Amino acid sequence: MSPDVRRVGPDAAEAVHAVVHAAFAGRPVLDPPADALAEEPATLAAALAPARGLLAEIDGRPVGAALLDPVGPTLYLRRVGVHPDAQDHGVAHALVAAAHEAGAGFTELAVLAREELPATIGFWESLGFRTCSRATPYVELRRPLPTAYDVPDADAMRGLGERLGALLVPGDLVVLSGELGAGKTTFTQGLGAGLGVRGQVTSPTFVIARVHPSLVGGAGLVHVDAYRIGGLEELDDLDLDTSLDGAVTVVEWGTGLAEGLAEHRLEVEISRSVGAETSRDGLDPRVVRLHRR
Repeated sequence: MSPDVRRVGPDAAEAVHAVVHAAFAGRPVLDPPADALAEEPATLAAALAPARGLLAEIDGRPVGAALLDPVGPTLYLRRVGVHPDAQDHGVAHALVAAAHEAGAGFTELAVLAREELPATIGFWESLGFRTCSRATPYVELRRPLPTAYDVPDADAMRGLGERLGALLVPGDLVVLSGELGAGKTTFTQGLGAGLGVRGQVTSPTFVIARVHPSLVGGAGLVHVDAYRIGGLEELDDLDLDTSLDGAVTVVEWGTGLAEGLAEHRLEVEISRSVGAETSRDGLDPRVVRLHRR
């Protein structure tokens, strides 16, 4: 059976610890020992907040894990481990595929491997990672991530938003930009579907902000239209800070205004394909660019 990989937070610290400890204890003895062997559930819980972990399961049994550690535009994979009993079941490949999805908006994935483990380095190289630096006893490997997506129609726009929404966590800030009719609200509809929120997501132009509570016990959606907001002071008057920690906040027309709402943000720029006009089949393609700041 193929492994099922999901995003997890601090509540999964015990399961992640069991997998990581078993995986690293089953490797050759290293000098100095692998840092992962010193991990405890409490330290992993801190690293997993708010939802910076991947847990792979087969038939409900945890068999693989990894931590997601964002550093600027780079998403590091740490403590990547597969339980010895689950080797050769595609678990590691499934974890990397999930990390690739979780890396939307980052420019690259990175991982550290030990020099003494050439087979491990070879595994990462087989997945497109390339050595970028060495600092004994570690080799750092990186793999570029796409930051631009071709979107042929509205359904594809919603689909991209839905895939991204499933990866967002409470406290995330998304700033949307693009001309009138570019598809910002369509993209946000997909985000709402991915988050599993209540209510139909429509343009909030006439109310400036709408709140969509979660139907699945996760992050709600705060949808803001800053088109008619004159400055940061007016945006502050919406008192959005009270909602940020427990929700995903999406601000249309927020460039130059919303950056102060959170320390980090995901910028989504939607534009028509270069030279593209509505084609004979009625499609009006877009390019969506994602950038983590």
